[in-house]
Amino acid sequence: MFTTMLENFDLTSTLINSAASLVLGIIIALFYMHKSTYTKSFVVTLVLLPAIVMAVISLVNGSIGTGIAVMGAFSLVRFRSIPGTAREIGFIFFAMAVGLATGMGYVLYAAVFTVIVGLVSLLLYNVKFGEPKDTKKELKITIPENLEYSGLFDDLFEEYTKAAKLKRVRTTNMGSLYQLSYSITLKSEEIEKEFIDKIRCRNGNLDITCGQAAISSDVL
Repeated sequence: MFTTMLENFDLTSTLINSAASLVLGIIIALFYMHKSTYTKSFVVTLVLLPAIVMAVISLVNGSIGTGIAVMGAFSLVRFRSIPGTAREIGFIFFAMAVGLATGMGYVLYAAVFTVIVGLVSLLLYNVKFGEPKDTKKELKITIPENLEYSGLFDDLFEEYTKAAKLKRVRTTNMGSLYQLSYSITLKSEEIEKEFIDKIRCRNGNLDITCGQAAISSDVL
């Protein structure tokens, strides 16, 4: 068996495929790091992943039984970490696809594929394609307990926002204050200060917070 493995082993092809996989992995990592918040461990994983997949595919190439066994082993893997973003998952599959191509010996195909997909990803992340037309914000308003909050700011919402919805009400400061949480969409970003100033006149100049609403849809 050992003799058979040595006879089937092509050192030159293995070195070329391994080197190509690592180089393409570095290119993929560079594409990912552009305008992205990242960790070193994830970037290193992107660099090594094409070479790892290439090694696995080279071993199982032409062997159906071994391929099924490896597939079963991979099915036991669980990612026990924080949820990944859609971009991270996409680049993981990107790196795996490149590894599959180099493992099958299609180095030129893998290189062309890397350049095309990488450049398209840069283009899409640098233009406004896919961005929501209206940006939702979370507005938190603190009011005294003796102030009736129902309909208190309806006229201001009608004047300054496209949409506004009361999401949550909670008491603070031992029940002497109420905090109202709204989901709003401003008609224009330029009127935000004027909008907040109008609210200050209604709530006795208590705390007001207006910021980007939490978006979880980017997490897979």
